[in-house]
Amino acid sequence: MQNMFPLQNNIKNIIFDLGGVILNIDYKLTAEAFKKLGLKNFDEKYSQAKQTRLFDKLETGEILAGEFRKELKSHIGDTVSDEDLDAAWNAMLLDLPTERIELLKNLKNNYRLFLLSNTNAIHHKAYSEAMQITYGNADFSEVFEKQYLSFQLGLRKPDKQIFELVLNENKLTASETLFIDDSIQHVEGAREAGITAYHLQPGESIFELFS
Repeated sequence: MQNMFPLQNNIKNIIFDLGGVILNIDYKLTAEAFKKLGLKNFDEKYSQAKQTRLFDKLETGEILAGEFRKELKSHIGDTVSDEDLDAAWNAMLLDLPTERIELLKNLKNNYRLFLLSNTNAIHHKAYSEAMQITYGNADFSEVFEKQYLSFQLGLRKPDKQIFELVLNENKLTASETLFIDDSIQHVEGAREAGITAYHLQPGESIFELFS
């Protein structure tokens, strides 16, 4: 574990990643699901560390869900249904522990909180519907002052520009802002923007960090 906590006294704002930080995810489940559909080398095209241009375009809204599915079918075959493709793509999305929501509510009393996620329309629909069922609220509006989703912005992490957008729109001072993400390339992008950034390690939880 990195020797950064307890939290530095100058921090007034916290920007959270979603998948792997708040929402539990498992990339292997999606890779396995696509292999069952016939796309044997899916993990070469998409992983936590890197991805091909197709996934970049989906995450920045450059292509829509239908175009994404069409491209996948060109590698698998037209016989696979849209529903099966979506199920495979969403297989990585797991649970959102209640204690993390409660932690965010408590942190909101002392810090300005923001969400910054590389996500896409298919995942957004899936986790929003799950949240509505579990928590009666389809988004995180009760805990985050503002949410920044890559497919809505046309930008994605680790680009420095997306971090500067969050800082500038909310008049945040970079040195007073903490960013937490489980992908090292995103952490490095935040640091380039002058933000204090913490790389959440496998098996490490934000609950442990702030307790």
